[in-house]
Amino acid sequence: MRHGRPSQEQLQLNFENMLARALAGQGLRSSTGLDEETRTALRAIARAHPNATDDLVETARQAFAGQLDGSNAARWHAQADQMLSEMESRSRESD
Repeated sequence: MRHGRPSQEQLQLNFENMLARALAGQGLRSSTGLDEETRTALRAIARAHPNATDDLVETARQAFAGQLDGSNAARWHAQADQMLSEMESRSRESD
């Protein structure tokens, strides 16, 4: 069982291990610390096995880079804020 957040070094190792599993057509392990965007890209590679393209691998690498630099989380928060604002707006309109 994992305790706390993985270090950047551990995340990198986990990503490389999960990329190798995906390229072999295997499922991903849980509790890797990888975010949803990265896991989704890795699952696309596994589903494409044995025909995973360089583009799919690059997409996974870019998703992982977004996890490391925080842009995936920032995008997720912005989308969640937008959805909440839209829900509040619709709620006010229906009152």
